[in-house]
Amino acid sequence: MKTILAHLRLMRPANIITAIADILAGFAISGAALHLFSADFIDSTLFDSLLWLILSTIGLYGGGIVFNDVFDAELDRRERPERPIPSGKASIASASLLAGTLLITGIAAAWQVSLISGIIAVIVATLAVLYDAWGKHQLIFGPLNMGLCRGGNLLLGISVLPEALQDFWFVAIIPIIYIAAITMISRGEVFGGNKKVIIGGIVMYSIIIFALVFLSIFSNIDWWHGIPFVLLFSFLIFPPVISALKLQEPQLIKKAVKAGILSLVVLNAALSAAFAGWIFGILVLLLLPVSVGIAKKFSVT
Repeated sequence: MKTILAHLRLMRPANIITAIADILAGFAISGAALHLFSADFIDSTLFDSLLWLILSTIGLYGGGIVFNDVFDAELDRRERPERPIPSGKASIASASLLAGTLLITGIAAAWQVSLISGIIAVIVATLAVLYDAWGKHQLIFGPLNMGLCRGGNLLLGISVLPEALQDFWFVAIIPIIYIAAITMISRGEVFGGNKKVIIGGIVMYSIIIFALVFLSIFSNIDWWHGIPFVLLFSFLIFPPVISALKLQEPQLIKKAVKAGILSLVVLNAALSAAFAGWIFGILVLLLLPVSVGIAKKFSVT
């Protein structure tokens, strides 16, 4: 049982919930959610595709995050000895097998939806491993690399209707910037922060808020559907990062990073509401208490 729990810890299950929210947001952005809920009957093809994409993101995100600990094993022995691999609760071999299995599952599941979905899944998996092995050590490319993984995940959700990618590909820039901001801020998680990096993260957060307000106003859905979610998102992300900016202590930075990761659900709820209405936004938002609850048992960083 302890071995199973150790490998679950490696997968960061609370974070995986936020990845599922990416897929649901992409589903909304593509127009599939409106079609699904406006029809007199549930479109089984669309619904099945949604389930395949959810399975895909579980595999892709889980595999990527497990490989992160595999590549960080030596570093974690010095800085985070409580993690599953350095503590001996999971081996590098078993973690690598789990990560590879998850990535293959993620790619195979996406292929059940369409060729485009399969290709996007391959790209996301490649970007994830690239980040784990090399990207995270790069000052500029590291945050961008992680952001591209998340943007690709949103595109994976949009690919439920492949033709929608031509019209809405640009929305993926939002999670790219947001995740890049969180990744920048997280660099002070162990030894304390760099003030300029945290300020940069706050500026990027502000860009995201502006983009969400813009989409809420100019999408085909009335503006009031999305704005309440944008306000909630702002309330959740700014106070922790401002506290981290004031003192730049590792514990405060860790809280800011945790708030940023969990608030991905709210970001996706805001996108969902902007493109599919407040009801679908609420459905996505319901993943937040699930993610927060799991985060109490399993670390998100």
